[in-house]
Amino acid sequence: MKRLVALAILLVTACTVGPNYQRPAVAVPETFSKATAPGPTDTELASWWGAFGDPELDALVDRTLAQNLDLEAAAARIREARARETVAGAAALPQVDAQGSVTHQRISENAIPIPPGAGGQQGGGAFGLPGSEFTTWRAGFDASWEIDLFGKTRRSVEAAKARTEAAIWNRRDLQVTAAAEVANAYLTLRTLQERIANAEANVASEQRSEQLVAARARGGLATGQDLAQQSSAMSAAAAAIPALQAQAEAQIHAIAVLTDQAPETLDGELTTAKALPSPPAVPPGVPSELLRRRPDIRAAERQLAASTADIGVAVADLYPRFSLTAAPALVSTALSSLLAWGSRSFSLGAAVDWPLFAGGRTRGEIAVANARQQQALVAYRKSVLTALQDVEDALSRVDGDRGKLDNLKSAVSDAARAEQISDTRYRGGLVTYSDVLLARGRRLSLEEQMIDAQGALARDTASLFKALGGGWPELARGAGQ
Repeated sequence: MKRLVALAILLVTACTVGPNYQRPAVAVPETFSKATAPGPTDTELASWWGAFGDPELDALVDRTLAQNLDLEAAAARIREARARETVAGAAALPQVDAQGSVTHQRISENAIPIPPGAGGQQGGGAFGLPGSEFTTWRAGFDASWEIDLFGKTRRSVEAAKARTEAAIWNRRDLQVTAAAEVANAYLTLRTLQERIANAEANVASEQRSEQLVAARARGGLATGQDLAQQSSAMSAAAAAIPALQAQAEAQIHAIAVLTDQAPETLDGELTTAKALPSPPAVPPGVPSELLRRRPDIRAAERQLAASTADIGVAVADLYPRFSLTAAPALVSTALSSLLAWGSRSFSLGAAVDWPLFAGGRTRGEIAVANARQQQALVAYRKSVLTALQDVEDALSRVDGDRGKLDNLKSAVSDAARAEQISDTRYRGGLVTYSDVLLARGRRLSLEEQMIDAQGALARDTASLFKALGGGWPELARGAGQ
């Protein structure tokens, strides 16, 4: 027994096979191409939607992070991963089974007498004479312990822990996505509502113009063609409203589903039009911060760590497995004497199992593990490049939106003056009504473009916050630094 204990101590202090994981170094640029100032702090990024200054947007994002079904599923996956950690670690502990049995046996009269320990009598017993009958009672334990000599279990636990961490980062990535999705839907809704308000104002303006043209026609100052053109323009302006309203309702439905509610739940809350919130200016900071802030990068890195540990699990199968067994029991042919000292029975053992030939299976499993680790490494590097691209693309879109919006504001102002001049000239009989409609149509088109550009700037700013890795609440507390 002492020798077995000494052997166990020696074995558990043995080596762990397979590569030890080290986070790979990934080169990133020192700055982004359009960086102009220090980036936002972790606290500012954690709840970036507050920078829009819209309490309703704040409430919707908070509700989404608390109730979103995708986030609930991700939380369940974290619980699953933690349970798998327990399963992986269980292999390092002794396995003990309690057993109890009762067996009634009759020996054939034409059989050879059964010697002690034979005939299925565990722990030994009396001779079984031909024609005899007896009952054997047994109660005991079977214990076994496979010693983790080469670290297979330790590597399995290491891989399971890394996958749990990856599941946590995946949930944080879903938080980033959910916050960005509800913000995008909300900003799109407010943009559509501004377009609806603008269209309704244009319909009212067209109605006033129709009354003016009709009065001029009655006085002989305008033709029937002028009146027909004006009526057509008013109908065209009114025709745009139903489609815009349908799009706005779809956004309200999307927001409701993101907050785990029936599509029509938020109709009363969001149908009332409100102004599109003004987006803040967002300096991106430095690219190296993405490696820490982007949950998708962190998740990919943890998957790489898990795949590296899997190699050790596969390599351990090349080496022998050592195990200890013990089977203490009480065995008696009479229930009344089962608990007597003399009914004790036990066995102790040690075993080694060393697969010598498996048709190349073990080497193949190692090759599979190495290939998967290389795939995980490529995925990690790609996640970094994708993050850099996301930020650069968002910066370019925001920069383009701001330039476009500035030009459109000037264009709308000029078009409004041109429309006013054209209307004045028409009243003086210097131009036809077609010239007035042409100038008005140009102004209306530019106003639509300007509203769309304002919405695009707001949405692209939200996309920039997402690209920077903002939107998971733990960021403000420095989780996972």
